[in-house]
Amino acid sequence: MRIWSDSFKDGEFIPVEFAMGKPGGFAPNLNPHLAWNEVPQGTRSFMLICSDVDAPTDPTTVGRTDMEVPAEQSREEFIHWVMVDIDAQLRGIAAGSCSNGVTTGGKNNPPGPKGARQGLNSYTHYFANDSRLKGTYLGYDGPYPPFNDARIHRYVFRLFALDLDRLKLPAKFTSDEAFQAADGHILADAMVRGAYTLNPRLADAEPPPPNDGGKELMAAYESLVKK
Repeated sequence: MRIWSDSFKDGEFIPVEFAMGKPGGFAPNLNPHLAWNEVPQGTRSFMLICSDVDAPTDPTTVGRTDMEVPAEQSREEFIHWVMVDIDAQLRGIAAGSCSNGVTTGGKNNPPGPKGARQGLNSYTHYFANDSRLKGTYLGYDGPYPPFNDARIHRYVFRLFALDLDRLKLPAKFTSDEAFQAADGHILADAMVRGAYTLNPRLADAEPPPPNDGGKELMAAYESLVKK
């Protein structure tokens, strides 16, 4: 199976219109275009996950003007989009069709392909203690890495072909719950990777090699893929 985007090339920087944050505040927050083909026989639905694989693990270093988040700091996954029950006949998602602008407190009913369900992204937890921004963030919300991070963040859009029409999930589900529901039902997977930074020092830097992003995450989910 193969996936690509007309919004950015694999391994290249994601344009600002597909990010949630830009220097000085919020960005347009459009979801990027995605398309796929070479779907395996027996596919009955798709699952889509977008994650930042470089989220800092020490919140005390984030957003400070007196230091950078060290590049060597340990990192964790930050989910930007989880969608399940995508129709097996669908072969693409148009740019801006699932997200257009930032909704304070999160989208309650994000638009998307007919029949598909969209789960919680990690901004739900990230903004939980912010009285202005806290809420339930469903659907796509794009990159907004710390402006003081010494590492360019990598973003992985992963598509999974499933042999189920519908996953058994609660009304508001996480990516972890989606993966648990998909356990043993993944026929194939594909990924397209991008990069983004708000650190002005890195504005002219080259993006990380595309093979750096997503390998460790895909290895973690290897046991879910049917052989």
